[in-house]
Amino acid sequence: MARNGVATKRILVTGGAGFLGSHLCEALIERGHEVLCVDNFFTGSRRNISELLQVERFELLRHDVTHPLFVEADEIYNLACPASPVHYQFDPVQTTKTSVLGAINMLGLAKRLKAKILQASTSEIYGDPTVHPQTERYWGNVNTTGPRACYDEGKRCAETLFFDYWRQHRLRIKVARIFNTYGPRMLPDDGRVVSTFIVQALNGEDLTIFGDGSQTRSFCYVNDLIDGLIALMETEDAFTGPVNLGNPVEFTMLELAQKVISLTGSNSKIVFRKLPEDDPKQRRPDISLARTTLNWQPSVQLDEGLLRTIEYFEQSLRTGIPGVAAGAMSR
Repeated sequence: MARNGVATKRILVTGGAGFLGSHLCEALIERGHEVLCVDNFFTGSRRNISELLQVERFELLRHDVTHPLFVEADEIYNLACPASPVHYQFDPVQTTKTSVLGAINMLGLAKRLKAKILQASTSEIYGDPTVHPQTERYWGNVNTTGPRACYDEGKRCAETLFFDYWRQHRLRIKVARIFNTYGPRMLPDDGRVVSTFIVQALNGEDLTIFGDGSQTRSFCYVNDLIDGLIALMETEDAFTGPVNLGNPVEFTMLELAQKVISLTGSNSKIVFRKLPEDDPKQRRPDISLARTTLNWQPSVQLDEGLLRTIEYFEQSLRTGIPGVAAGAMSR
């Protein structure tokens, strides 16, 4: 099928009502595709996709990917899994099931349909890295029994399943390792540092840094990340990944806190707390592979992206979206 001269597809997005998933659904709709959004609404929200519900080419299905799914699709983006420590540690067994059983079910569906499938993996598979910046060749430094292992090891196992389906069944797979991403529709209480700092600053609360503030992260604006996922899906079948998707510009937690205070005009102070167990000390992607293979790199600078995100949370405060007026812990 073609629309405006462009071949259109029926695309399944699991976790499609979540932060990343809703932006991906929008981008695919804008490109003329039909989108089937699947979500169990553990962290996703109808509010994220409210405008898409009016679009004829968009369909919503409430479903948990730990159970088999029987639908039709040309491509599958598997994004279903809670992605912040607050949420994936709430029910760690279910988090592991979502990553592992969800991958098995979506891979089985892709095999039946002969569909191309993309796995949203994570920089967390590198653990607390001993190699910096992290390249796709690095195997990671992960605590298999720690409080973050349900997410880290679940995603690592999902990658294993994807590559075994590729080797054994010649399934067309793509694996993206997503680094810290931020932007509108982040949950205010998800424990991620960008949303936490912004909500604290807008509420005039102290900004809470865990550790001494020297640990680093790199922050990719959501629109850039979505462009990277789509570019990866559109590569030739011979290219599977894994490929790092993130912003290679690195900031300390203290630098980020200071930026948020400045951009919000807040009078908030910075306070320091004990660093959580297994919290990575540094995290920055080497995106050489994405640059050469996908012709992709982030374009939105941190200050610009933070201003857009602050505007979103300011509007959320005015309209009373649940959780925005409450402080949250950062990681």
